[in-house]
Amino acid sequence: MLAVALATAVTGCALKDPPAAAELQREVLLQAPVPASFRASGGVSAPVADRWLASFEEPSLTALVDEALAYNADLRVAASRVEQASGYVKVASAALLPSVGVVGLGGGKSGGGGGLDGIFLNASLELDVWGRLRYGRAAAREQSAAAEADYAYARQSLAAMVAKAWFLAVEAGMQRVITQDALGSAEGLLRMADERLRIGSGNAQAVAQARASVGPYRDTLKQVELAREQALRSLEILLGRYPAAEIAVAGRLSSMPPPVPVGVPSELLERRPDLVAAERRVAAAFDRVGEAKAAQLPRISLTAGGSNVSSDLIVLKETSSPVWSVGGNLIAPIYQGGALRAQVEIRSAEQKQAIAEYARAGQKAFGEVESALSTESILRERDAILAATVRDNEQALELTRIQYRVGTVDQRVVEQSQLSLFAARTARLRLQGEQLAQRTNLYLALGGGFDVPAMIAPVDEVKR
Repeated sequence: MLAVALATAVTGCALKDPPAAAELQREVLLQAPVPASFRASGGVSAPVADRWLASFEEPSLTALVDEALAYNADLRVAASRVEQASGYVKVASAALLPSVGVVGLGGGKSGGGGGLDGIFLNASLELDVWGRLRYGRAAAREQSAAAEADYAYARQSLAAMVAKAWFLAVEAGMQRVITQDALGSAEGLLRMADERLRIGSGNAQAVAQARASVGPYRDTLKQVELAREQALRSLEILLGRYPAAEIAVAGRLSSMPPPVPVGVPSELLERRPDLVAAERRVAAAFDRVGEAKAAQLPRISLTAGGSNVSSDLIVLKETSSPVWSVGGNLIAPIYQGGALRAQVEIRSAEQKQAIAEYARAGQKAFGEVESALSTESILRERDAILAATVRDNEQALELTRIQYRVGTVDQRVVEQSQLSLFAARTARLRLQGEQLAQRTNLYLALGGGFDVPAMIAPVDEVKR
């Protein structure tokens, strides 16, 4: 009978499997199926590649990402959640094993001599006939797997944030150079106006206008320098450093990498770690429902105990062997005010919430990829337009300066031409920085790894 009971404890009723991945994916787009390819252009029809960080060809950036992975506070918080979830798995698994305890007694009496002395040993094992404990263990494992996927996505997000902060800091440094050049040109016009006034070919009004044009450029330079310091501080905070705005970055932006392999939309739901985490939470919620339903059924436990007691105060039956006992308990809930049924309803509602959150995350992921692809395509076209605009303004300014030197145009024409070139160069620099940032967003949205690809098993492969 004991062997049969132990076999029942090990096997019990088979657990039901959580919703299949295909069933969950239908929840993502209820009105239309997932298309065979992304609608927006800009990507390459090929499997998504990992190691996207290396595509920027910036060893210094790669080193900073490694530093952030080691010292970023938010990532350490995510890592601690993984450890906590692993501990909950051990706690849930322990409930399926026998529980053993021991109690020792010792006493005395007035005038010397021994009192009641002995040792009590007891053990118990709940027979998980209905799967309540196994459902609890499966839910804990799914939650642990979700925490691991969340950590993987946190690493990817951190790498993307460091890359974008790097590009922003580099862009701010280049913007400072452009502003310094514009300020230098304005100061050159002021010197030229002073020289013309000195030799008698100019007038005081031209000098005043030239001096007035210098001030806005100086103010703009201060704003750009502040923006650069703030960008450096943001980068340092991501790295876990003190925000002193002292970190060194490159002097020029990275070249735009070639178009990205984007794969197919259906793979996105299985590749992005945040979507994998949402899928695991659906499975965990399913197991919690099974656990709550099984809690309404009787619990059967095996118990065993032994004792060896002696006393000088009480006359005990003499025996040369300890006393042992083996038995069983059955606890059946009869009436608890509807609490158990309400618990099933709560767990069922939590499962619906988990499915809805998975659908929301999937729709958001599709939107992020389509938006990043569309934005990259438009930015590429704009870059060609602004590059031509910069060249035209450079040529126009050079011709205007020649005309100003020979006296065929006044200073205002030169200032307008200079301001147009400054605006064009600034706009193109911002666009180039935005291109790199959007490319980083696209890498993150596609779910490709920035370093060694992480192996995340599908939900169905999590050991139950």
